[in-house]
Amino acid sequence: MTAPDTATRPLSPDVEQAEAAIVEHYPRLVRLAYLVLPPALGRNRRVLTAHALAQRALPRGRREREAVPAVRGGVPGQRGGAPEDSGYAYVRLRVLRGALEGGLPLTFRALPRRAQLPPALPQVWGLRLFPRSGGAEELALDQWLGTLDGPGRAACVLRALERLSEPEVLRVLDEAGVADPAAAVAGSGDPAHDALFASPEFDPCVLQARPTDLLRRRRLVRGSLAAAAALAVCGALLALPGGGWGADGAAAPPYALNPAAEQALDPGRLVRAAPTLWRASSRTDFSTWPARGDRADDAALLRRALAVWARPGVSVAVSATPGTPAGPAMGPAQLLFAGTVDQAVVVLLYEGLRVVRYAEPRAGTAGAALDFARTDGASAQTAAALVLSRVDGNVRYLTAPWVTAVALRDLLKPGEGPTALKTTPDGVTPPVVSPAPAGTCSSWNALALTGDGATRLITDLGELTPARLTSGAPGAERDVTEAAELGDWSRIACLLPSVRSHGVRTVNAWTYAKQPLPEGGGTAAWLCTRAETWQGAADRVQAQFLAPGAPAAAQAARAEGTPACGSREPRVLAGVLWKSRAGQWYVVAAGSAQFASVSASGGGVSGTANGNRLAVKAPAGAQVDLSGRLTDGSKAGSLR
Repeated sequence: MTAPDTATRPLSPDVEQAEAAIVEHYPRLVRLAYLVLPPALGRNRRVLTAHALAQRALPRGRREREAVPAVRGGVPGQRGGAPEDSGYAYVRLRVLRGALEGGLPLTFRALPRRAQLPPALPQVWGLRLFPRSGGAEELALDQWLGTLDGPGRAACVLRALERLSEPEVLRVLDEAGVADPAAAVAGSGDPAHDALFASPEFDPCVLQARPTDLLRRRRLVRGSLAAAAALAVCGALLALPGGGWGADGAAAPPYALNPAAEQALDPGRLVRAAPTLWRASSRTDFSTWPARGDRADDAALLRRALAVWARPGVSVAVSATPGTPAGPAMGPAQLLFAGTVDQAVVVLLYEGLRVVRYAEPRAGTAGAALDFARTDGASAQTAAALVLSRVDGNVRYLTAPWVTAVALRDLLKPGEGPTALKTTPDGVTPPVVSPAPAGTCSSWNALALTGDGATRLITDLGELTPARLTSGAPGAERDVTEAAELGDWSRIACLLPSVRSHGVRTVNAWTYAKQPLPEGGGTAAWLCTRAETWQGAADRVQAQFLAPGAPAAAQAARAEGTPACGSREPRVLAGVLWKSRAGQWYVVAAGSAQFASVSASGGGVSGTANGNRLAVKAPAGAQVDLSGRLTDGSKAGSLR
């Protein structure tokens, strides 16, 4: 498409000339309006508003038109008197003014302008329209445009799309009512990417269509019909003598007037703990965290967070750890944090049973997210940190007020010392590479948090609450500090993705048996890992076999929702098929100290050994059943 010459300054074109300019250059005018409108409006509304602005550029009434040639250095433009050129410049100016007005925020100090409201026409019912998606460069350009103000976007578009020189851009911005055109031009970016403005990503005339929320639309129609019917019935009943059925007695007012519900939405009623409460409180958990962050006093932000929590819209991404209810607050919550983190604004709230994270972009609220995590029964050991943000594989934590030092440790390198991290005065850590959920396991980062008389190890398992790592037999778990414990974790850390995103509170690992292997194969170790969840009914247990010289343990058995390997049932039995250097296969099995004997049967294998360890020859691929007898004489099966 060739850019129209705009070397003339239109004064008052007639309706026919303006209509001809709109029809001829309609795609360019709509694209210009779409790019100048703020991305925070959302692509569907930007498309409809851009079309409305282009169509409303038609002047009202018939006026005679004259054009004054614009002179550059005393020489008129080559096509300075063409009617279509000045007609286009006139409608372009009207479209630009409307797009700039559409980006202004609504306030109570002045009546809203027409461009600030959703367009009356055109309208599309039952569909969402948006341009075709582009590549990574177009996405980056759209995100960058969102960081500019309206005049900055207008200057950028006039230069890139309209191919105007800088003096012409300054003149057009001045005519459009921009207060400081020079500042807008200065902030309009690098012309190196101007060609991307012609991409289909920014063409609101070539659109894709998707349905709106069908279930919500159906519920809305049904609710409207039900409300109309109820209104008709209530009107008829109120017309009866005595005001209908009679008095409501002790019934409460309608839910909308419920005091608890109203208090839960009031930012002024948020609970804020004293900065030193954790030092004197009889309990040390999230309830003793003070309110921190540079936006802790932003009432408008807190109001939005509470309103989205009470009734999240269809555009809000809501997630909850397993077993965590995602309903509204039961009353005023406690504020833990409100501040800017990377490219988002984050609010952390606590209501006794749950921690809630609300996040929105720095500009606008499109793409807001709401995350719920169950935290009942938290203590100083499990309330040491919360995840603030995840960006590009990095995670930031908010540490508890009693944490005095933070260090980064790679679990796969137990011989290396931890690297100290410097937190902000609010307790926010620098970005830390989060363990990959899948793929190659070349490192596994964990944080060592020092405070409250101990150093605790935590790691990110993809949730709002990081998991605490411990070692030791069930009932005697302790923080991972010894070299031998770090060595065990270096061999089993790569198995942690199997418990990722399951609401895990703590993961404990302990070596429950060591076994000499047949034919002088060395000594193997048997470990049991128990991931306890906040809900307490879906704990995950793994038994791992560590062969001599192997860099990582192999999973021998796993189970979910079992008390095995825990304080209620501190025993475990598991086995694997192991091949000797000579090529002979063996069933090797080991149980915890509670086992007095172990037996194997099936698959051509039969054998029993006194004690808690067994090794018996087996054919390759044998399917074997394991069982054992405990020291009290009762029988027990293997972990499965």
